[in-house]
Amino acid sequence: MKIAVIGAKGLPPRQGGVEHYCAEVYPRMVAQEGHSVDLFARSSYTNSSWFENYDYEGVKVISLPDVGMRGVDAFITSALGALATTGKKYDIVHFQALGPSLFTSLSRIATKSKIVVTCHGLDWQRAKWGNFSTRLIQMGEQTAVRYAHGIITVSDALKTYFLQTYGRETVYIPTAPASYTRSDPDFAYGRKLGLTRSQYMLFLGRLVPEKRPELLVEAFRKLQPSNWKLVLAGGVSNTKSFTSKLLNTVARDRKIILAGELRGTRLAEIVRGAGLFVLPSDVEGLPMAMLEAMREGVPVLASNIPPHQQLIAGRRGRLFEAGSLESFINELSWVTQNSTHMAAMAHNAQKYVNVNYSWDCITNQTLKLYKTLLELPSEVNTKKSEKGLAGVFKE
Repeated sequence: MKIAVIGAKGLPPRQGGVEHYCAEVYPRMVAQEGHSVDLFARSSYTNSSWFENYDYEGVKVISLPDVGMRGVDAFITSALGALATTGKKYDIVHFQALGPSLFTSLSRIATKSKIVVTCHGLDWQRAKWGNFSTRLIQMGEQTAVRYAHGIITVSDALKTYFLQTYGRETVYIPTAPASYTRSDPDFAYGRKLGLTRSQYMLFLGRLVPEKRPELLVEAFRKLQPSNWKLVLAGGVSNTKSFTSKLLNTVARDRKIILAGELRGTRLAEIVRGAGLFVLPSDVEGLPMAMLEAMREGVPVLASNIPPHQQLIAGRRGRLFEAGSLESFINELSWVTQNSTHMAAMAHNAQKYVNVNYSWDCITNQTLKLYKTLLELPSEVNTKKSEKGLAGVFKE
């Protein structure tokens, strides 16, 4: 199969779930005989000249022009990527995320390719986008529903959303945790930050409103759990007033550590050394950071939004009522005083992730979707496409 990918910033991945997803799935596809992948990227991300291309583990990465404007680049490079697919005979054109999917109509009308969209989350709910960008992402969602031959959703909650909102059947194929590198057994970086193994809770993710780091900070400061510290690890985003207020709140609290954006051995060390992973988000698709913590055997406390329930309900972690400070404090108190119970839950979670979230399985399921779509008549409409997939991917 000849496959085009639109919507990722580029490879190798630096930050972002979509890029890590592409780095895991598409090299695996190329490694299987008979498949080639062209990934259309942003030149500002790849640090390449316009239309320059290079190889990433067998994937051909093609750098497209962008203008260096937040919220605009994604749409410009996605439009150019969709235009590029009209000149080549791709079997599959795969759009990653809802914003880029605004241009599925172009690829659908101008090519004979089968069009696939992966929804990693309802991005229009994220606070970093202004009104104009939010509306464009919503239009991308609606365009995907109309023009894509197949839509992949990465969580049960997203699958339910598309069915209830549009009556549109989707294929559930989850993501999987990234593989951490080896970490320092002496915990040198952690000790440099003033941390003790298993005596700190970790928030890992962008410091943005929808992930609710300020709620965690407030709960931690009110509870003041004995012998525990809090680590906030993640980059700041484009919500300057929110970030500034949060940083000012924690600046003088010696029990709260701002670790910044961590990668490589430092990331692995801080995750593996944590006594508790906390994710109080209001909005998630399928949280990669939580999956990674679960795979590493770290106990988890999270808000009770549907994607979190999917991952840790059934004695794999603890949940609190999303947005409720009182519920958060109560659960935080319980987990810090019941380490034996939390360790047992962490063991259950680790087994669950190892069995159910595999990149090899995800790659094969995606290829199965591609092959099923290619077997459908070339002029098949969206409704017939849904019916054709329903039996093949029935759970």
